[in-house]
Amino acid sequence: MSNLFSERGGGITSASLKGKKILFANFPADGHFNPLTGLAVHLKWLGCDVRWYTSVKYAPKLEKLKIPHLPFNKAVDIAELEKMFPERDAIKSQVAKLKFDIIHAFVLRGPEYYADLTEIHASFPFDIMIADGAFTGIPFVKDKMNIPVISIGVFPLTETSRDLPPMGLGMTPTYSFLGRIKQNILRKVSDVLVFGEPNKVMRKMLSAYGIDHYNTNVFDLIVKKSSLLLQSGTPGFEYFRSDLGKNIRYIGSLLPYQSKKQIEPWTDARLTTYQKIVVVTQGTVEKNVEKILVPTLDAFKDTDVLVIATTGGTATEELRERFPQQNLIIEDFIPFGDIMPYADVYITNGGYGGVMLGIENQLPLVVAGVHEGKNEINARIGYFELGINLKTEWPKPEQMKESVEEVINNRKYKENVMRLAKEFSTYNPNELCAQYVGEVLEKTGRVYVLEGEKVY
Repeated sequence: MSNLFSERGGGITSASLKGKKILFANFPADGHFNPLTGLAVHLKWLGCDVRWYTSVKYAPKLEKLKIPHLPFNKAVDIAELEKMFPERDAIKSQVAKLKFDIIHAFVLRGPEYYADLTEIHASFPFDIMIADGAFTGIPFVKDKMNIPVISIGVFPLTETSRDLPPMGLGMTPTYSFLGRIKQNILRKVSDVLVFGEPNKVMRKMLSAYGIDHYNTNVFDLIVKKSSLLLQSGTPGFEYFRSDLGKNIRYIGSLLPYQSKKQIEPWTDARLTTYQKIVVVTQGTVEKNVEKILVPTLDAFKDTDVLVIATTGGTATEELRERFPQQNLIIEDFIPFGDIMPYADVYITNGGYGGVMLGIENQLPLVVAGVHEGKNEINARIGYFELGINLKTEWPKPEQMKESVEEVINNRKYKENVMRLAKEFSTYNPNELCAQYVGEVLEKTGRVYVLEGEKVY
């Protein structure tokens, strides 16, 4: 096997990782689990002993990947957030809902993860943990268990910067003198007033376990506690920071594992008979088809635009009965690799993985979503002119139609996406991640550098 890490690995080779015990962990949501699967399979292929601590929801997927599943035991499984916290649905304010989620879904779960991970370590003494950047067990593993942790940024970079507005509000930066002054004030207001309660809960909890929180906020803690934070994406899809953390590395677009098995590709004769094609999805998590799917189908029914809608299995038959028009295709699921090469525009609520895939396929976007951090993702779509950010959860058909027409007719969106896709193509995410795993293990004395055929 060739030395995968020769360019930047400082002597670390793929063979250095063989036999290393690696524990994956994630906050129980698809967008936090799926992007890590390709890396887990890659490390397994390199000879690592890979196991995964997560919700029982992901047991079937892990079984297919032949990765041992270690389920939540003491940790509350909040894979279905709405069922676990029914009161959440009554919260209409975007900021109030985000604060609720930070406290109840993320911060308060940390000690429970720690209890489980301590038990896991007794029978599986993992050398390193790799977790998504929202997994709040990270500071416990790093500080209490003294085990290195690599976090994976599966959403935009959360680190606070003197160059940017506060995180979490979907604001875009300005680099003018007056703009910087305004952003400085807003960051302070955000820390104390907007997110003061989540910050207080987090600091109190960590102090009770003797973990130094640096008096920082909830958006910075995981970044600071990670041995390395490997950010999915590239600098071209992130705001400029003159004070970027020294432990942050860009790794390109980290996407879910794709089986190499040959399967019959999805196809439809209409793919080659329409001049304009739109792909629309709202992912597998969002169940309300009235938010994005219905306005899009309404906007383009009986037009010269072919709309391909994927429902994730929600109300597919009902939508087919409601929208029987010839130019509308409605399916539970279609491999995006089979349809994106034909498409002109990609409409989504702004899930990070889907956005990455759209960019890789050089598709300009129309995005509509504000909750679960999608406001930050979609703000970047608008800021970098990769498409149009509608800044709402409930777009109207007229908005959809006007936005799609603008994206198709204005060449700048396509050119910007093509430029970013080219930047993405210069990264090999799995190999870069494996290299960084080796570097962290070497630095902490958990792996040895190879010289020739000998290991020292």
